[in-house]
Amino acid sequence: MSERGNENTQSSMTRGERVRAAARTLRTPRTASWVADETGVSVKTAQKYLDQLVEDNVLRRIEQGDQTCYCVDQLMATYREIAALQREHDREALTSALESMREKITEWQVSYDVETPGELRASIADLDDAEEIETRRETAAEWEHLDERIPVVRAALTEYDWASEHDTIPV
Repeated sequence: MSERGNENTQSSMTRGERVRAAARTLRTPRTASWVADETGVSVKTAQKYLDQLVEDNVLRRIEQGDQTCYCVDQLMATYREIAALQREHDREALTSALESMREKITEWQVSYDVETPGELRASIADLDDAEEIETRRETAAEWEHLDERIPVVRAALTEYDWASEHDTIPV
């Protein structure tokens, strides 16, 4: 999205929507003041919506020195992601996705003769070809992403039966 398009989207959002959207990207703990600056709202408004997100288990409140900071509750985010995977995909689709991720990693291990994305990044030091360096950087980043996704998909599969049993709506 262009910067102008992003500004139009931001201006069409309510104050609460802007704070919630920004809050869902907080991987590093930030203060309400920081969120207020980023979203163009008062600190009091940012504080109100951030506290709601803490109550909804979307964010965690963390005390750092004399500051209260907020960041995404990664445990809850992961549980929600596992639930979404279980609801949106059947067991076979999850198994295929897991298999595909493992195959890609195996292909990279063989292609680059390395065992980890870190080793692949380190191999860049021996290269002069800018295109190959970029390819290896992108591959290492994708590999790291898959390394993070595999345990999530595995957890979705491991608890698939239990989740299916407990994810019914009484009529």
